[in-house]
Amino acid sequence: MRDLVPILKAYDIRGVVPDELDDETVRAIGWAAAHVLADGSGAMVVGHDMRPTSPQLSEAFADGVTAAGVDVVMAGLTSTDQLYYASGALGLPGAMFTASHNPARYNGIKLCRSEAAPVGYATGLAEIKALIDDGVDAPVAARGRVEHRDTLHDYAAHLHSLVDLGAGRPITVVVDAGNGMAGHTVPAVLDLPGLTVVPLYFELDGTFPNHEANPIDPANLVDLRAAVREHGADLGLAFDGDADRCFVVDERGEPVSPSALTALIAVRELGRVPGSSVVHNLITSKAVPEIIAEHGGTPVRTRVGHSLIKQTMAETGAVFGGEHSGHFYFRDFWRADSGMLAALHTLAALRADDAGRPLSQLLTPYERYAASGEINSTVADAEAVTARVEETFGKAPDVVTDRLDGLTVEHTGTPMWWFNLRPSNTEPLLRLNVEGADRAVMERVRDDVLRVVRGQGEGAA
Repeated sequence: MRDLVPILKAYDIRGVVPDELDDETVRAIGWAAAHVLADGSGAMVVGHDMRPTSPQLSEAFADGVTAAGVDVVMAGLTSTDQLYYASGALGLPGAMFTASHNPARYNGIKLCRSEAAPVGYATGLAEIKALIDDGVDAPVAARGRVEHRDTLHDYAAHLHSLVDLGAGRPITVVVDAGNGMAGHTVPAVLDLPGLTVVPLYFELDGTFPNHEANPIDPANLVDLRAAVREHGADLGLAFDGDADRCFVVDERGEPVSPSALTALIAVRELGRVPGSSVVHNLITSKAVPEIIAEHGGTPVRTRVGHSLIKQTMAETGAVFGGEHSGHFYFRDFWRADSGMLAALHTLAALRADDAGRPLSQLLTPYERYAASGEINSTVADAEAVTARVEETFGKAPDVVTDRLDGLTVEHTGTPMWWFNLRPSNTEPLLRLNVEGADRAVMERVRDDVLRVVRGQGEGAA
């Protein structure tokens, strides 16, 4: 069996097939997951994406689960948020076979406990590894049973119960599925009166023949942006491979900041549940907590990472959570992330706007500052470089620092600016995000910090 160490990540299991992830390994993971996650429920729900290796791997996983005496509900082709729906609606732990936006040679498993509760290394994966290391037991006398169930219709109906597009102006939306699972879910979810969908790359193809299913990379938005302009559409939507993340472009074909979407959706959810908490991670725009507070909500700042967002939402009772990476979490969706729900909120906001404004104008109040986007730098010693940056910038007047996640340095005077420097969990990289009162301020701070990070001299900021 393959070594588990390289494929166990902070939040999921992921590796190259078959070099790192093969049937035998997945079967053992299924057996162990049944013991760790299915205690008391007696069953697990299993879904998979469109990658060529996903059906076979999901069958091997199910074989391991049933060998442990636990039943399996095979949901077949699903997006990740459709699998979360099944976990929540059925009250079962789940396994989703996908490698999200990674290249075709990869595959992986996203695990959750019942009601879509997150499973990461510290909350289940380490225990699964320990069981496998101790040795897989012989099959039980009574194997579990396998049931096949299609949840797509019920998933779509549940999303419609959470976001009602209602009456309003007709909308044309271009959707780039990237040959991923949005090609499976969008026809079911966005088949609505007054909505015209222009499809791009809806054919399910895990070899990704057109472009990577990774919309956080601007190169993968080129076709969507062109199509929005060509069709005179009101907006465009781009989903990653397993369709749990959603990115938006406006009517001009210009990318919309995920922070602006976080603020927009937060305002809508606070209108529905006044006074609620809303979670945002520490690299979202400073505008996000400002807007949450202005609309009567309580902003809650957290580290980057989906399991942390979900945990904080559970602790605070937050109605919504957003990350700058394009993940959006909803209390009424078992605190799980759903790119499709974020898309529905965006469409509903545009449709309900009495002034009939285009999306770019509708979002203007939520786009207050200039951001750098994430900038990666290769470093030999991430902590030493971070300490050097803190020494350089952390003692200036009107500056405060914290170490919630990496290093955050904020200038509380005028002009406003802040930056966060975080190490990668898996690579020798430091990730820099900078925001300033305007583009000139942001670029000055960005360049000053990068000079220190990359050993080119002292910064001034």
